[in-house]
Amino acid sequence: MRRRSVLPVLFATALLATSAACGDNSNPTIPTPTPTPGVTDTFPGTITTNGAMTFTFPVATSGFVTATLTSIGPDSTTLIGMSIGTFNAGVCTVGTGLSSDKTAQGSSIIASVSAPGTLCLRVYDAGTITGETTFSIDVAHP
Repeated sequence: MRRRSVLPVLFATALLATSAACGDNSNPTIPTPTPTPGVTDTFPGTITTNGAMTFTFPVATSGFVTATLTSIGPDSTTLIGMSIGTFNAGVCTVGTGLSSDKTAQGSSIIASVSAPGTLCLRVYDAGTITGETTFSIDVAHP
């Protein structure tokens, strides 16, 4: 009769028991981004048919920038164009996905900033403005 050693079986059983205990993630912790202390700038203005305005603002650190159209009038259902970009040598350069030609009151654009610098907010008529239109946009940034 051949004898088998029990030691490898015990070792394998112990290994399985400890690895199962380590892999128990019934309540996984999902990291949430730490908000950076920030500033909120308010940019009011008036544009007309085919008009546009550009506002600049500094960002001190990396983080998120949120531009929210807080009011528009005289008709609060008017849609306008809005974009966030980088400002360099007098030019506002907008990245892909950082603009909307149909921004409604209460809508936001969110951008991620990787380094300090000067950003720009561009507000423009995207073919929907028929007369003088006032607006106010809040920009929260690091």
